[in-house]
Amino acid sequence: MVRTLFLALLAVTTLSLPAQAQKLSLNQISAYLNTLKSVEGTFTQINGDGTISTGQIMIKRPGKVRFDYNPPERALVLATAGSVYILDRKLGAEPEAYPLNRTPLSIILARNVNLSQAGMVTGHSYDGTATIVTAQDPKRPEYGQIKLKFTGAPAQLRQWVIVDGDGGETTVILGELDNKQFPISLFRIEPEIAKLNRHRKQDD
Repeated sequence: MVRTLFLALLAVTTLSLPAQAQKLSLNQISAYLNTLKSVEGTFTQINGDGTISTGQIMIKRPGKVRFDYNPPERALVLATAGSVYILDRKLGAEPEAYPLNRTPLSIILARNVNLSQAGMVTGHSYDGTATIVTAQDPKRPEYGQIKLKFTGAPAQLRQWVIVDGDGGETTVILGELDNKQFPISLFRIEPEIAKLNRHRKQDD
């Protein structure tokens, strides 16, 4: 289930998309992503097995994102300091860790997003309502790809779908992203491990 949640953090779709008149350029989309410095919102995640999870997302670029899952999952997925940590609070196990640069999520968490970079974008299309960009790290195509859906103007992120190296997909529905400043402690894994250890002792 934890790995499913990790894959599920790698995707986003919206409940409804406003009609738009034109395709957004890669430069417009890159400029928009670079404005997402410190934002929060809610998400509804559609897992590969059809189950649904909900929670709160906090993004602090560069390199940081926090997914807090509501009960019954109560999981935490945290990207910080170049790693992605998955903490299953129900099981109380030690967090699993993965290099951030081995996930397509690193593309939108980069310090400077440049989708025009050679080899990064493998698809750039318009479906009549939204611009869809498919991208992957040109140096690590085996780590999967990310599909981003935007409406505009102004540009807004409506969906991302991350496809892992085995072809698995997960979808997450984003609410509105609002600007908000966060204490850096929210993106540190050590306090979360300390909380987990305290709960273990109380259970013992």
